[in-house]
Amino acid sequence: MAGSSRVARTAPASPVRRAAQVVGIVFLVVGVLGFIPGITTNYDTMMFAGHESRAKLLGLFQVSVLHNIVHLLFGVAGLALSRTVSGARAYLIGGGAIYLVLWLYGLVIDHDSGANFVPLNGADNWLHLFLGVGMIALGVALTRRPARRA
Repeated sequence: MAGSSRVARTAPASPVRRAAQVVGIVFLVVGVLGFIPGITTNYDTMMFAGHESRAKLLGLFQVSVLHNIVHLLFGVAGLALSRTVSGARAYLIGGGAIYLVLWLYGLVIDHDSGANFVPLNGADNWLHLFLGVGMIALGVALTRRPARRA
């Protein structure tokens, strides 16, 4: 029709795409909050990297500038990859695997050593376990095909 405005219609996001978007947004928010004094306690002790940083997000999770930047980048990746079902699934499952490796790393390193460059503490370790399992579960469960009926 001439003169009528055409409105682009997009299909609603699939559940796995929506989950990747939400996870990405959460990582962006966490990354930003890590740079806000008050929300991050001992903000004045924050280092670029290393276990010497005594800054703690919400007074619980040890953070550094590098740690916050990683959260921001992980959030951007989540939003970018959530544009497709395959990208969203890869982000959730791959990101979950990364967090499980980070959980294992946090268990085996001495938290007061130079190897703790991110930095990590016990609260971070538990969170990484939860994130790893949760992200993988979302990626698998939201893309699982229904069983065929015989």
